[in-house]
Amino acid sequence: MSSSESSSIKAVIFGCAGPRLSDAERRFFADAQPLGFILFQRNCRDPAQTRSLIADLRDSVGRADAPILIDQEGGRVARLKPPHWRLPPSAAQIGALVPVVAHEAARINARLIADDLHDLGVTVNCAPVLDIPVAGAHEVIGDRAFGTEPATTAALGAAVCDGLMAGGILPVIKHIPGHGRTRVDSHHRLPVTDTPLETLRETDFAPFAALSGRPWAMTAHMVFSAVDNAPATLSKPLIERIIRGEMGFDGVLFTDDLSMRALGGSLAERARAALDAGCDLVEHCNGKLEEMTAVAAAVGPLREAARRRIDAAEALRTAPRPIDRAALTARLEELLG
Repeated sequence: MSSSESSSIKAVIFGCAGPRLSDAERRFFADAQPLGFILFQRNCRDPAQTRSLIADLRDSVGRADAPILIDQEGGRVARLKPPHWRLPPSAAQIGALVPVVAHEAARINARLIADDLHDLGVTVNCAPVLDIPVAGAHEVIGDRAFGTEPATTAALGAAVCDGLMAGGILPVIKHIPGHGRTRVDSHHRLPVTDTPLETLRETDFAPFAALSGRPWAMTAHMVFSAVDNAPATLSKPLIERIIRGEMGFDGVLFTDDLSMRALGGSLAERARAALDAGCDLVEHCNGKLEEMTAVAAAVGPLREAARRRIDAAEALRTAPRPIDRAALTARLEELLG
C-alpha cells in the first residue's frame, strides 16, 4: 500500500447489515473508504452468497485486496455454522486434551478453519483468544479460552496462529492485554480489575507477550487500574507502555467493537480516543448506517505507522498449499476422542 493510496483509506473496519449490500451501504462505503470489513452470522447464509457479498464489499471501495475479517473461533463464537460449514470445537475442548494432543488438535482445527475462510475470500480471522479466566469471572470469555495456564494458552495460541497462516489467513490475538478477569460482560458494562501489575505480567499479559510477533491484535474494553483508569482500548499509557513497550507488539492493533457499552461517550468520541491512544484502526460492527456515518466522520486516514504495520502483516500472508481435508477432519475427530 503506497502512501498516496493510504491517504484516502480511513482507519476503520465496518460491518454491514445483512447478506447483501443495500444501495445506501454501497454509496456510504464508496465515500467513507474503510480499510476493510468484518462479517457476522447475519451476513453469511451459504458459501455462494457469502462470496458474492465479499466481492461486493471490496467492489464498493474499489480495492480487491481490502481485508475481510471474521470471528471464527469455534464453539459458541462461530459466524459460519452448519449445514454449510463445519462447526469447529471450542478452545476449551482443545485445551482439555493432553498437551501434545491439544497442540496437534489446535493446529489442525485452525488449518480447517482457514480452508473454509480462504474459500470465501476472508483474509483475517479474529482468533485465537489468549485470555486467562480466573475463578468467578464472567462467562463472556468462558470456554472461548484454552484454560487457566499462561504457558499452555501461549502454546495453543501459537498452534492456532500457525494453522491459520498455513491456510493463508492472518490471525488476531485477542483481547490484548487480557480479558480473563472480567466480572461483567463488556458488551454491557465496563470491567475493571485492580490486580497488581506484577501479577498481571505473570498471568494475563504473559500469553500476549509470548505471541507479540503475530500480525494483528484486538484490544480489550477493560480497565487495568494498576496502569491507567481508562479502558485498554482508550489508554495511551497501556498501549504505549505495556502493549507496544513491554510486550513488544508491533503488529496491527485494532479495537474491539466501538458500539459495546463498556465504552462511554459518543461513537465519534470513542473512535477519536482509541486512535489518539495508539490503536491503528477502530472497528464498528453492527452495520447501522447512522452509527457508521458518525464513526466515519470522526476517523481520519491511516497513519504512516498503521500503513507500515498493515503492509508488514499482509507480507506474511501466503497462498495455502492443498490439504487432504477428509484426512485432517478424521484426525481431528480422533484427537478429540
